[in-house]
Amino acid sequence: MMKTDTIAEAFREAFRFHPAGVAVITADPGGRPVAMTVSSLISVSATPPTVAFSLSARSGSTATVLQSETVIIHLLRYPDLELARLGATPGVDRFGGGVAWERLPTGEPLYTSVSTWFRARITGTLPVEGATLVAAELLEGAAAGLDAPERESLVYMDRRWHRLRENSEGVASIVSLEEEYRDVFR
Repeated sequence: MMKTDTIAEAFREAFRFHPAGVAVITADPGGRPVAMTVSSLISVSATPPTVAFSLSARSGSTATVLQSETVIIHLLRYPDLELARLGATPGVDRFGGGVAWERLPTGEPLYTSVSTWFRARITGTLPVEGATLVAAELLEGAAAGLDAPERESLVYMDRRWHRLRENSEGVASIVSLEEEYRDVFR
């Protein structure tokens, strides 16, 4: 068993190897659209459909998301890897040329290449040291079925992007997409 000196070190070590799905949150309260990649999205309730996610205080997009009444939550798959990277890279134009997006009739920015997304109303926030927890009720969206989730999954673990693979015995395992690539968000 590994011994750590502090609870903070134990936390970082434990969550470094805790795989999570990947989502991009977009919002625009009226100035300009923002987007950010998150791996903290969780389901809270099916009735009403409610999710929660964490926004880092270090992100330049957090304040804009928190000023918004509604957001778009894009659940990413392996084909969306470049969008995940885009949303995780500070200082880049996440809505520039070459990025497929449009505004919904209600005004929110939607990445049109993502097949599973939800428009959500922020119902509550909880500021904590270094972050804000956000609860949001889903209002509308689209959920694309997957014929082979093991080929389409996108997982974040150990500060790297991964996908699931199924071996010849039908057992799924996580495979790193790029051994050398480490992204910039936590």
